[in-house]
Amino acid sequence: MAASAPTKPTACLALADGTVFYGTGFGATGDTVAELCFNTAMTGYQEIMTDPSYAGQIVTFTFPHIGNTGVTPEDDETGDPVAAGMVVKWDPTLASNWRATEELKDWLSRTGRIAIGGVDTRRLTRAIRQQGAPHVALAHDPDGNFDVEALVAKAREWSGLVGLDLAKDVTCAQSYRWDEMHWAWPDGYARQEAPKHKVVAVDYGAKRNILRCLASAGCDVTVLPATATAEDVLAHNPDGVFLSNGPGDPAATGAYAVPMIQDVLKADLPVFGICLGHQMLALALGAKTVKMNHGHHGANHPVKEHSTGKVEITSMNHGFAVDAQTLPEGVEESHVSLFDGSNCGIRIADKPVFSVQHHPEASPGPQDSFYLFERFAEAMDERKSA
Repeated sequence: MAASAPTKPTACLALADGTVFYGTGFGATGDTVAELCFNTAMTGYQEIMTDPSYAGQIVTFTFPHIGNTGVTPEDDETGDPVAAGMVVKWDPTLASNWRATEELKDWLSRTGRIAIGGVDTRRLTRAIRQQGAPHVALAHDPDGNFDVEALVAKAREWSGLVGLDLAKDVTCAQSYRWDEMHWAWPDGYARQEAPKHKVVAVDYGAKRNILRCLASAGCDVTVLPATATAEDVLAHNPDGVFLSNGPGDPAATGAYAVPMIQDVLKADLPVFGICLGHQMLALALGAKTVKMNHGHHGANHPVKEHSTGKVEITSMNHGFAVDAQTLPEGVEESHVSLFDGSNCGIRIADKPVFSVQHHPEASPGPQDSFYLFERFAEAMDERKSA
């Protein structure tokens, strides 16, 4: 029996340093340029791909079983995938989950996202850890025709995330109300019908589950675009202000977000920030942010709260961090990463103003960090009763 001809690669991942990985393409065809990161979570690939914080990034999944549970609109963190593409070890198998409504391959193809399978993701992850998050070009061609030199050149020419404001690209176009709460068996998503607090959420790329957590904590949520002014925020007469997650360089987004936050702080309202919102708050208070070597992306990151000594297992997704050494007097570091000692939270010592770098809504603990939403609600309660 004659040996079968070798299968021609149909996807190519070209790094700016000239390293090239070949594999099997799926999803959309064409090519895209982005920063490459890796995520260590064992579940939640759909939530990761639809997290607006991944704008401008291609995600390498270290867990090999990607696609095995398919996709369902109930798990989208925003309308369509935002991450530029995905890299996986094994080609996705057919979905095997009662909630699935579509195959991963079909979903990626329909929504214009490129993916490559058959890649040595361990080798790729080691390279990212050792050399930093590289600029890459990812191409998918069913005929397997690639201009590798051109792809490497595209990766080298890409400007990168430093100095890039992506919040404007992923924020809402206009304000809207949100009342959907946590998903629960057997009814799915319930509605908040008796809210206690009026909250304005500034959308730098907000995940839907963050808004659900706010609603579940008793909040009537009004979402405003990233470019909202302090006058826009305060016109809603909120009991508290929430600053959402989002992508890009916080210093770039801070050009318009920082003055707004500084003016909102003068109103003496409870303020709560997550991820980019955490970084925006830190910048507004006078601290600085720095680009990390390869960032934190996963669902198993231990974070310690200084005031209680409690260690939470958290979900992370960020490539920039607040420099704790630059925190001004009166602003305390509240949380710290036990992986590398980087800052994971701040608070103003004598005001109900606080933020965290990790994602308490992502339930990695699974409920280790939900107290932060309750703390925000309690701060609004105390202000009303004062």
